Amino acid sequence: MFSGYRFMWLLVMFDLPVLSKAERKEASEFRMSLLDEGFHMVQFSVYARCCTSPKQIDTYCKRIEGALPAGGEVQILQFTDKQYANIITYYGKKKQPAKKIPDQFSLF
Repeated sequence: MFSGYRFMWLLVMFDLPVLSKAERKEASEFRMSLLDEGFHMVQFSVYARCCTSPKQIDTYCKRIEGALPAGGEVQILQFTDKQYANIITYYGKKKQPAKKIPDQFSLF
């Protein structure tokens, strides 16, 4: 079993302009780049990804920086898997269990 402090999560939050057709295209390309990098959508404009090392976090931060659109605001938050497990989620009034580490990290 892995320690809950070994895995780290990246949370990318953004507010991008979408008034013009060009801005909508740029915002869509940014979202697609996050999905292509293995992030999953938590909410609109909030994407998360589990990372296995500080080096991997640096790699993804640089890739995000390379995909940044010209306008808007993008924030990247990083925290441990143990902290991620403490997130309280509700769908309507029903509380949901914490999400687990993605299957891609399962050992054979």
